Amino acid sequence: MFAVLALIAGVVLGIVFKPSVPLALQPYLPIAVVAALDAVFGGIRARLDGIFDDQQFVISFVSNVLVAALIVYLGDQLGVGTQLSTGVVVVLGVRIFGNVAGIRRHLFRA
Repeated sequence: MFAVLALIAGVVLGIVFKPSVPLALQPYLPIAVVAALDAVFGGIRARLDGIFDDQQFVISFVSNVLVAALIVYLGDQLGVGTQLSTGVVVVLGVRIFGNVAGIRRHLFRA
């Protein structure tokens, strides 16, 4: 219940304050969102499997976002940022779809 209230509060605060992302950080935001979604879907799947650990979830969430952003930053520094961004999105996308498939199997037995 706490998570749902926090989500609603975050959405309301985002609508009210309309935060902007600095131009220098804009290339990293989509990667950070995909990395965060990977952690969230992994947490949901772990919860349904009965192995959820809140400390592990927080560490996974933060480290996924930081590592994905670091990989893209290094790619930008090397001049191959778009290729590494694509690679990160593909890898995390595969993980997200794997977790969604596990959630679907758990919920619908299919």
